[in-house]
Amino acid sequence: MKLFEIIEHTADIGIRAFGKNPKEVFINAASGMFSIIADTRLIKLKEQVEIRQEAAGYDELLRQWLQELLYQFSVSGIIFKEFVIQSLSRNDIKAIARGEKAQGKIKAEIKAVTYHELEFRKSKDGYEAKVIFDV
Repeated sequence: MKLFEIIEHTADIGIRAFGKNPKEVFINAASGMFSIIADTRLIKLKEQVEIRQEAAGYDELLRQWLQELLYQFSVSGIIFKEFVIQSLSRNDIKAIARGEKAQGKIKAEIKAVTYHELEFRKSKDGYEAKVIFDV
């Protein structure tokens, strides 16, 4: 099973993330988002940030999770590469994101995680989600 795929979208970009369970989808969506921003293969795990978000369901929680990671990146300059989810329910996520400061390694800028075509669903192989980013 592939982890994620990049989706071209008119004037924007998105990802479709896959996983055997919701936790894998959240991790793979975050990995996909940061693969658009930078070549994460070059990123070391030097710094970490705790993330906690609440929302009304998996789709909104996924958007909140990604938006908070994007916010943390914009404030701290940390490109995240590794995501450890400590707890996840339909309404709450608590996780640690690890990475390092960008230092000129940016490929593309993502301005926001949108609600446009936002989706989180069960699939025949597990779960999948679709997220569009404003670039």
